[in-house]
Amino acid sequence: MTYKMPVTHISHRSHSTALINRRSFLTGAGGVALSNLLMGCSGQDRQRLSLRVLNGSIPPQIVGEYRKRLRQAVIAGSLEIAIEPQLQSAFNGLQAWSRNGQADASASDRFGWVPFIGKRSKPIPDLVTIGNYWLEKAVQQGLIQPFDLKLLSGWQALPPAWKAMATRSSATPTEQRLWGAPYRGGNTVIAYRQDIFKEKGLPPPTDWSDLWRSDLRGHISLLDQPREIIGLTLKKLGQSYNTANLETVPTLQAELMALHQQVKLYSSDAYLQPLLLGDTWLAVGWSTDLLPLTQRNQKLAVVVPKSGTALWADLWVRPAVATAALPSLAADWISFCWRPEIASQLSLISRAMSPVVLTTPVANLPIELRQNPVLLPDAATQAASEFLKPLDRATVLQYQALWQRLRQVSG
Repeated sequence: MTYKMPVTHISHRSHSTALINRRSFLTGAGGVALSNLLMGCSGQDRQRLSLRVLNGSIPPQIVGEYRKRLRQAVIAGSLEIAIEPQLQSAFNGLQAWSRNGQADASASDRFGWVPFIGKRSKPIPDLVTIGNYWLEKAVQQGLIQPFDLKLLSGWQALPPAWKAMATRSSATPTEQRLWGAPYRGGNTVIAYRQDIFKEKGLPPPTDWSDLWRSDLRGHISLLDQPREIIGLTLKKLGQSYNTANLETVPTLQAELMALHQQVKLYSSDAYLQPLLLGDTWLAVGWSTDLLPLTQRNQKLAVVVPKSGTALWADLWVRPAVATAALPSLAADWISFCWRPEIASQLSLISRAMSPVVLTTPVANLPIELRQNPVLLPDAATQAASEFLKPLDRATVLQYQALWQRLRQVSG
C-alpha cells in the first residue's frame, strides 16, 4: 500500500473540503436537528435575524436557549437559520452576494427540501460563518463590513491573540476595526493509540519533538498540508508558524527530511481509519476531527503539543451588501455567543473551544471543561500557539519549493 502521494499546494484545515466534520449537510444529523428546532420560529410582525451557519458549529441546544430569550421578549425578534455545509461555500456565497446584491440562487436549491426554508428567494443573511483563513480575503475583496464594537458585549473578554486575528488597522492609526466575531475554534493536535503505546512500553507523546523519535518510525501519519507540517517543524525548532523567510532557519530542511523518514501516511481526510485500525500509532490531525472519536474509542488519546500549535477559528461576519446598520438582534446574538455560560455549552457540545472559555476563571467553568486539556490548554501552551497568518508571494514560493523537495524524497 502506497501512502506518500506528492501534493504541492499550500492549504489549511479551515478550507479543506474533505474534512470529516464539515461535509455535506445532507449527511449530517446536526444540521437536520437544527432545522427541526427552528421550524416555525420566524414571525412576520417581529424583527428577523437571519444567519447562515456552518453545519455543526452551533449546537441546537444553543439555538434553543436563544429562542427562549426571544420568547421572553428580552428583544422583540425572530430567528431564521440556513445551514452551510462547508466554509468554502460560505465564502463563495459572500462573493455571489457582492456581485449580485442578493442571495445566490443555488442556496434556495441546496436547502429547498428543508421545510422551514423552502424554494423561495432568500434575503441576504445578517451574519455568516466563515473561517479565519478567509477573513483577509473577505476584507480585501470588500465582501464584508466591520462591526461596531460599541454594540457588542463580551468583546473585552476574548484573548489577545483572537482579537488580533479578527481586527485590522483602520485609517486612524490608533483604531482597530473588527471584521469578524470569533465564536469557536480548535487546534492542530497529536492523537495516539494508548493501547499500543502501553503494550510496547512507549512513553506517550507530549510535544512535536516526539514525532522524530526512532521508536515511532514508520508508524506516523501527517496532514497533507505544507503550512501545518513545515509549521510544526518550525515550532519544534523554537520558531514561529508564521516565519516570513524560511531561509533564516538553516536546519529546517534537514529536520523536515528527518521527519519525512518517520512517516507512513500523508493525508488530510483519511488519517483516522489507519489510526483506528492500528496501521498507524500516532497521527497529527485537527481537534474537531479527533475529539469526538475519543468519546467513542477509549484506545485513542489526544494531546496539544506543549510548545504551541496552530489555531483556527469560526467567525461571524456581516456581508457588505447587508443592511448598513448592524441590527440590534445581530449584535445581541454575537454577545449571546460570548456569554460565559453559553460559551461553555458551545465548547462542550460542539467539541471546539470558545475564546471566552480561555479567559474565564477556571473555577467558574464546568468540571468537564476543566478536565479537558484540548478544549482548555494550559496558559503556557495557549500563549505559544498561533493563528496562521496570510503569507506574501515570496514566502508562499519558499513553502512550495521546500514541500516539493520533501515529497520527492522516497520514504
